[in-house]
Parts: sequence; C-alpha cells; structure tokens
Amino acid sequence: MERNSQFKWEAKVSAKLTRASPDQIWALYTDFFNFHKWYPGLASCHGIHGTNGEPGCIRYCSGFSISSPSSSSSEGTGHGRGSETKWSKERLIAIDHSGRSLSYEMVDSNIGFNSYVATVKIVPAGHDHQDGCVIEWSFTVDPVEGWQLDEMKKKYEVGLQSLVKRIEDVICKG
Repeated sequence: MERNSQFKWEAKVSAKLTRASPDQIWALYTDFFNFHKWYPGLASCHGIHGTNGEPGCIRYCSGFSISSPSSSSSEGTGHGRGSETKWSKERLIAIDHSGRSLSYEMVDSNIGFNSYVATVKIVPAGHDHQDGCVIEWSFTVDPVEGWQLDEMKKKYEVGLQSLVKRIEDVICKG
C-alpha cells in the first residue's frame, strides 16, 4: 500500500469583519445557492438539486479564479485548451445554525480538485463577542497536480479577503 495515497492537504484561512455581526454573515453563507453575490471571481452560482441551505442540496458554481494548472484540458467542452469555464458542483453536507458552521464537498468539477471538503465557521470576535466576527474557512483536498499547498492557501486567503471587502462595502456601510 502506498503511503501517499492516504495523504491529504489541509489548510485554514480566516478574516475578521469588525462592523458585521456573526448573524449577518451567517445569513450570507446559509444562502448556499447565491454565494456568487459575495465571492469575487465566482461568476455564477445556482441550485441544481434540493432546497437552498438544507443538507444534501447541490449548487453549481462557475467562473472560478482558482484551478489547477493541469485542469486546463478541453475535454468535453468544445472550447479550446485553457479557455473553458471553470466549474464545480458542491453539496452541502452539514449545517449547524447554533454553531454557525457548515460543511460542503465538491462532487464534480473541472478544476482539478479531488476529495475536496470544506468547512466554514462564523465566530464572534472579541472577549465580549461585540467586536464583529471572524470567518474561518478550512479545507481538505487530495494534493493538486501542479500546485503547492502554500500556493493554494494563498489563493484562498486572497479570495477570503476580497469577500470580506465586498461584504464590508455593501453590508457595513454607514
């Protein structure tokens, strides 16, 4: 048995919002089918199965700014090499409203990720829980061909910071 067949990449990124409550941010994440409204670089996101925000529902996301270098084949798309739209189908596998936590898995994609599972937690910030909140985004994935884990984590950090900026620009005005 090969030892590397069991190896998974794991990483966690986080970002703080000082002017948004945990409940405000949680509402955005539980709107599972509409994540493109908040995540820059994600052109579209819509439901393809189940009820939005309930375990088992599946969303289709496209227009990723993240994909592995080896995922640029045009297999089955009719597009030239590297010009295809990046997409994934993601299933909500668990949701804990009281703990403000959800987990989802990628069930199909053309971005080169295998066995991808992510968890998002919205955590109150400050000792009195009155200092905004922190978004914690963790994931496990099989090693991605052509990437280093640190490169992938950096892309997630940049994406999460962009999401926080968009939320603060729209929700936290005033």
